[in-house]
Amino acid sequence: MDQVIAYLPLLMQGFGVTVALAVLSFLLSTVLGGLGAAGRLSRFAPARWLVTGYTTLVRGVPDLVLILLFFYGVQRLMNLFTRAMEWERIDIDPFLSGTITIGFIYGAYLVETFRGAVLAVDKGQGEAGTALGLNRLQTLRLVTLPQIIRQALPGTMNVWMVLTKSTAVVSIIGLSDLVGIANDAGRSTREPFWFLLFAFFAYLFITWVSELIFSRLERRYDRGFADAR
Repeated sequence: MDQVIAYLPLLMQGFGVTVALAVLSFLLSTVLGGLGAAGRLSRFAPARWLVTGYTTLVRGVPDLVLILLFFYGVQRLMNLFTRAMEWERIDIDPFLSGTITIGFIYGAYLVETFRGAVLAVDKGQGEAGTALGLNRLQTLRLVTLPQIIRQALPGTMNVWMVLTKSTAVVSIIGLSDLVGIANDAGRSTREPFWFLLFAFFAYLFITWVSELIFSRLERRYDRGFADAR
């Protein structure tokens, strides 16, 4: 246990890297999920095919394989490019690579979450907003979007929880995140149990805080509908 205290500054630094990686990946996945949902709902057939291919690819390949493939594949392409241009070697940052790959992976799951949320809102809600004299933007912001968010929150929370746990896999490409530092410290001190136990409780803490935040958001967006019932 004394070793954990000695390594605490490094562990907290790794904890910060893990949180930053999770948040940035989630933001990217949210953007991709929103664009993908729009593509799935589009009348433009190639857009639907493209999104279907994207979601099928992600569901069919393990996260670890995609992370390794992206990291080493992009590094290889960069090496070929810099060699052809006679430039110095450019190394891919593991944090950037992990953020892009995890965001890409979980964006595919949010596609269906957002698509289902949009379909769950009655089309009559938009028509009612128009009847009240609201323009399309006002109808979206005041009537439709709050209902879409309300429908999407439970599924989005689940994706966030799984995404956060998946950040641990990025340590395999050399990122000094919480799991990477805990694993290295455990090997160097020959006391892996205590360091992995620290990581265990750190992830539980993230989960606890996340549940509090999402529960508050659900209560906020459910308030008006509860009053209506």
